[in-house]
Amino acid sequence: SLPDAEWMIADRGYDADWFRDALKDKGIRPCIPGRKSRGKAVRYDKRRYRRRNRIEIMFGRLKDWRRVATRYDRSAKTFLSAVALAATVMFWL
Repeated sequence: SLPDAEWMIADRGYDADWFRDALKDKGIRPCIPGRKSRGKAVRYDKRRYRRRNRIEIMFGRLKDWRRVATRYDRSAKTFLSAVALAATVMFWL
C-alpha cells in the first residue's frame, strides 16, 4: 500500500523492475538511478534526485535529538510533538 504521491525519490538500492512497475501502476513516477550492474541504463530526473540530499540531512539533524532517534514516547501523538519541538528549535530558533 503506497500513499498518494507524484514522485518517488530513492537511491540505487530500490532499483528493481518489479518496484518500478508497482510505482507506475499507482501513477507514481520513479526517480531512482539504475544500479551499476544493470545492463540497460534507466532514465531519471538527475536534478530532482540531487535535491533528495536535503531531506536526508534534515532527518539526520532530527536524529541528533536522542528522544527522537530512540523514540522513547509510547504514543504517536507524543512522538509527533517531540519531533515538532525538535524541528522548531533546530530550524527556527
